[in-house]
Amino acid sequence: MKQLIQNVRLETNYHIENEIVTKTNTKITDILIEDGTFAKIGPHLQEAADIVIDAKKQLLLPSLREMHIHIDKTYFGNGWQAPIPAENGIYTRLEEEKTLLPEQLDVAEERAHAMVQHYIAHGHTHIRTHVNVDPQIKTKHVQLAKRVLQDYKDQITYEIVAFPQHGLLRNGSEFLTILEDALKLGVTHIGGVDPASLDRNIGEVLKTTFALAKKYNVGIDMHLHDRDTLGAFEIHRILDFIEQKNFSQPVTLIHAFALAGISDNELDELMQRMAKNKVDVTTTVVISDENLTLPVKKLYDNGVAVSFGHDSLTDHWSPLGTGDTIQKLNLFIERCGYIDEFQISQSLKYATGGITPLDEHGQQVWPQIGDQANFILVDAVSTAHMIARQCPISTVFSAGKIIYQTDIALKGAYRG
Repeated sequence: MKQLIQNVRLETNYHIENEIVTKTNTKITDILIEDGTFAKIGPHLQEAADIVIDAKKQLLLPSLREMHIHIDKTYFGNGWQAPIPAENGIYTRLEEEKTLLPEQLDVAEERAHAMVQHYIAHGHTHIRTHVNVDPQIKTKHVQLAKRVLQDYKDQITYEIVAFPQHGLLRNGSEFLTILEDALKLGVTHIGGVDPASLDRNIGEVLKTTFALAKKYNVGIDMHLHDRDTLGAFEIHRILDFIEQKNFSQPVTLIHAFALAGISDNELDELMQRMAKNKVDVTTTVVISDENLTLPVKKLYDNGVAVSFGHDSLTDHWSPLGTGDTIQKLNLFIERCGYIDEFQISQSLKYATGGITPLDEHGQQVWPQIGDQANFILVDAVSTAHMIARQCPISTVFSAGKIIYQTDIALKGAYRG
């Protein structure tokens, strides 16, 4: 299958004045896609193709990756419903789930489909979902998520985290049998939540988690809400286990709020260890008066990969998720005070698995011949323009195939 994309806008380099990036230069060109990869890039390509698409000078950018979502428990696709106040914090939510999730089973699959379709329409070609494994729901949600995501295997890639939302140890030894049953179903990660404050036994939680991850050859995805020195201690203990066990599977820290509240010296030490052990971080970009927003750029500059996620769209935990990662990027630049072309455009990497059209030196590094053709067409004149003005996506490609397309009014740079 050959597809020819004509009149598409590609970023070429940065325009620099007085050592300051003032603009992103672009060119209008053609792209040939063959067998799911970029085959040729150049102006006025004269190639026979099965499909010819006029991009009408829209900008071509890498597709997006959602690295933290719970497709198994949501109100999305079922009208509006706000959460009730959490008078006892996380324990209010865990108590709710004992009855709420079993009650939602009849509609959970339909809602999960709606959520995946929403993500595709917003430019995502990869989803990592965290799926409850608890004493009430057992492995039902893992089975549900696998069925749903399998239906989109030709459109997106995905990862499934078997997620002990209610704690690893606090539900007794019988729960570990349930968790192992979930891991046997072919998930990609084992999850975890606050081993200090939820299970109150950091050592035993990590010992069990790492043993199960090694046994089933899966990664680890640990949600850490614990703050300050307690949260930092948890991270150090996770790094101890990685080093002591020679653990080679990927390890992700979700939230990791402690990284936002410790001293510079403590942060520097943690960043060095995390980079050395290839531990990455996913954040929802929290806006809070409690100073919970992670030092994203500092982490990245010190070798720690950072990704963005939404956590939820709307569920009994929060009503605020959107699934719109361009909006998330906009939130990030506002939170960080980024207003210039360079800082805004380079922020794209947190939503694409590290891919940007231009590297930090302004060299074009994407797309390259042979790269998988996962991309979006956006009515924007540069990456920075797209993020700052939240420009709309018209078309989503996965492995060279259109998986979403809609008509939009093309306004170019003149967007209010």
